[in-house]
Amino acid sequence: MIETDMKPYLSVVIPSFNERSNLERGVIDSVVTYLQKQTYTWEVILSDDGSTDGTTDELSRIASKSKGVQLVRNVHAGKAPTVAAGMLEARGEWRLFTDFDQSTPIQELETLLPHTEKGYEIVIGSREAKGAVRDKEPLYRHIMGRAFNLFVQILAVPGIQDTQCGFKLFSATAAEVLFPQLVVYGGSQARKDAYTGAFDVELLYLARKCGFNIKEVPITWIHNTTDRVNPWKDSFRMLRDILRIRWADMSGQYQVSS
Repeated sequence: MIETDMKPYLSVVIPSFNERSNLERGVIDSVVTYLQKQTYTWEVILSDDGSTDGTTDELSRIASKSKGVQLVRNVHAGKAPTVAAGMLEARGEWRLFTDFDQSTPIQELETLLPHTEKGYEIVIGSREAKGAVRDKEPLYRHIMGRAFNLFVQILAVPGIQDTQCGFKLFSATAAEVLFPQLVVYGGSQARKDAYTGAFDVELLYLARKCGFNIKEVPITWIHNTTDRVNPWKDSFRMLRDILRIRWADMSGQYQVSS
């Protein structure tokens, strides 16, 4: 493990919101155990989205006893501001954000990291790229995901087969340029629901606009049942947000160079 005054090679950012059931599965311990076996320096940023079920207390306990693990507390404003807070708090040369439930296991880093040496500044896990494995996913979820991605490719980021996989690796430069530029998902206003939205689409749209090289890599993904997602309602809201992303661009709200 690294000394606190040294920048790590890798930061792993894990957003959370009311994760008691996942904490009982030991997901954070499994991430830390994996990283402890690596030769590179690392840190884990636990970015909490204003949990109310005791998650924050447990994360604080984990951070206090685990060297290299840090807790960032946020108001409940949704996944996008929570991920952004963690990615901008991170100090790593490379910064991964990964879902708390570890639907994409941390071991899949081994498929992403080699591409950082090939000129790519953003490497994203994909459940649709050739060679990907999707385990236990209900058929209706897969069909809805493909339909959503069709709209994404038409309206926002053509050529990317899966924008929504929660396993994305950014160079420090890319993270520090992109996350502060979010417009549709850039607010930090408190909210009551657990809506995730299409913030990945806005990130990748901005990345293309800024000229960052993006590599999509097949990963293994395991479906975990959740009651936080309303497939019909959330799909409509996400499509609406894609239109908002295009409008933000057309109206000059993204202050980035093309």
